[in-house]
Amino acid sequence: MADPGRTPLERARTPGPFASAPFRWLLTARTIATLGNAAAPIALAFAVLDLTGSAVDLGLVVASRSIANVAVLLFGGVIADRLPKHLLLVGTSLAAAATQAAVAALVLSGSATIPLLMLLSILNGAVAAVSFPASAAVVPQTVPVSQLRPANALLRLSLNGGAILGASLGAVLIAAVGPGWGLALNAASFALAGIFFAFVRTPFAVPADLADGAAPSRSVLRELREGWREFSSRTWVWVVVAQFALVNAAFVGAIAVLGPLVADDSFGRASWGLIIAAETVGLALGGLLALRWRPRHALGIGVGLVIVTALPIVGLALVPLVPLLVVAFLIGGLAIEQFGVAWDQSLQQNIPQDKLARVYSYDAVGSFIAIPVGEILVGPLAHSFGTTPVLLGCAAVIVLASLAALSTRSVRRLTVGVPGPDAAHPPTPTDPTPPYPAP
Repeated sequence: MADPGRTPLERARTPGPFASAPFRWLLTARTIATLGNAAAPIALAFAVLDLTGSAVDLGLVVASRSIANVAVLLFGGVIADRLPKHLLLVGTSLAAAATQAAVAALVLSGSATIPLLMLLSILNGAVAAVSFPASAAVVPQTVPVSQLRPANALLRLSLNGGAILGASLGAVLIAAVGPGWGLALNAASFALAGIFFAFVRTPFAVPADLADGAAPSRSVLRELREGWREFSSRTWVWVVVAQFALVNAAFVGAIAVLGPLVADDSFGRASWGLIIAAETVGLALGGLLALRWRPRHALGIGVGLVIVTALPIVGLALVPLVPLLVVAFLIGGLAIEQFGVAWDQSLQQNIPQDKLARVYSYDAVGSFIAIPVGEILVGPLAHSFGTTPVLLGCAAVIVLASLAALSTRSVRRLTVGVPGPDAAHPPTPTDPTPPYPAP
């Protein structure tokens, strides 16, 4: 019989992240959600194009989700630092299933309109804003500090595997029976993921100001200020976030809005799904590489490799041929995965756990805030100046932003692998104020 006074992490004896049951459930739930979510952007893009044929309308729909996501993210971080994360993930998964099921029903019934799709995108973006900080910040509660890098690599590897399968099946499904069924697949995957999130039991302590059923003594604004101090006090954090404000705006605008237009004008929708799947193959290969390659200056290397993600955009602009684009997207995925693993490890190892979700929310707001600008602007700019110049401009933004971040000393010199004094760690009985004690 397991000792009820010990956490799942203390009971785990087998080396590696899979020794922890909460990690295994987290991995399963997130992979299933990704399986359906990979098809959703492709399905939504072609649903809008089938409806109006307008890149401007497509930009408005995808930007609606992004705007809502950014608007709610900071509050999502506060909520995730104050509530049991597994229960929060159950609720957000079921809410996401409901919004995507509504979109699928509208598309399948032929009653979809741009305003309705924008409204449901807003709701879906708000739900995702609460889910993201919780799902990212729960990782260090499921594994020991020494297992953070392999845990993040395994998570991303599994998520990318789900994305490969989801994008491929989604592309075939969309081409065969229409985008509505791709959206229905997404709704079903969220519902199933919600069931598995219920088993991600991690230690959680009621915050001191909520003990004994008392009313909260700290305001939301105070908690946001605490998170901001953690975020802004580390130069390497806000510099990389500023880099990705530009990188994400350029990349998402180019791929999510202009990519489907290029596909419709050249190689076709089914091939576009396979090209996106090639990127996820690159991400999966990058995850395998990250499991074995553990450089001390992983963040600086990852930031430099972000430059490689300009290659797929240049390919779309100059040589929209399927074989070349498959290779370019694959290489881009492999490169960006080195950054992703290094970034998660750097945050989880250097930010205190009781503030980690809020720092993740500031990271997400900064990184995502310009995405709606990119999504909204690329359509009108391409209409005025042509698709090729706009795509090349997006590639240039990625390169210049990455070079600027790489020139910062703290980004290049940050080391990972050896836990620091304020490293994120699961609570133990010796912690004087454990942030997340057992239920």
